[in-house]
Amino acid sequence: MKKLIAWFLRSVLHYRSAVVMVNLSRSFPHKSYEEIRQIHDRFYLHLASVFTQMLWFGTCRGARGRKKLRRSHIVEFTNPEEFNRLYNGAPQLMLLQAHTGNWELVGGITNYSYGEPLAAPASLFAVTYLGLHNAWANRFMARNRTAAVADQGFRGYVETSQVLRFALENRNQKFVYSFITDQSPYLPSNTHVTFMHQDTVTMTGAAKLAAKLDMAVAYLRFEEREDGGYYMSVVPLCEHAKGEDPLEIMKKYYQLLEEDLEKQPWNYLWTHRRWK
Repeated sequence: MKKLIAWFLRSVLHYRSAVVMVNLSRSFPHKSYEEIRQIHDRFYLHLASVFTQMLWFGTCRGARGRKKLRRSHIVEFTNPEEFNRLYNGAPQLMLLQAHTGNWELVGGITNYSYGEPLAAPASLFAVTYLGLHNAWANRFMARNRTAAVADQGFRGYVETSQVLRFALENRNQKFVYSFITDQSPYLPSNTHVTFMHQDTVTMTGAAKLAAKLDMAVAYLRFEEREDGGYYMSVVPLCEHAKGEDPLEIMKKYYQLLEEDLEKQPWNYLWTHRRWK
């Protein structure tokens, strides 16, 4: 099924194929055309996995669904003790995420540790999202992304425009925030970094929020396994963000993301028109 979906997206719909080729060519200038073409084709297999796994994740609802999710080992959290150290050592924890691995599975994060349990309960996770124009699609994605935690007191599915208010209202609770921060900024920005050999306008809102509330900040690494599952881990960026320069935090984030893409160049959402 995955190969069929990948073929349909790539060779029938030609879904953003030209965008993918341009992004890859500019991001990996040292690679040959044939290497870029191979990454292009493997990317569509990865994208097909993201889509099918997302739909499967939506069936992991309630206690029975969480058992199914854990039995699957679709994601394995490799360093829960580091997550717990960061979480316990600061007022709150900020996870800076990217469109690597399967970002649609992050709602099940409390089920992915097979060693030390995560110190934060599902009810104290907050996942940000950008609202869609279509109301039906918005409801579907909300239900799908929160399938594993909907019955666990979870209330942290927060639209980006409401994040600051949510964070300030809950500043005395020990929340974990997950921000996908590799897209183009939603509002005009003059803040730039170098990412994948290109001048890149960057979001800084999550880093600024972390600095305001003195959160620990970590990069959420999401590597693809050979069997189609994923390894998830945290890489500390700072243990107390108060007084830190948000741009410097983002530079560290992009450096780690770039290292991951050099290792697994297909493991990214290359259909984004990231560089405009």
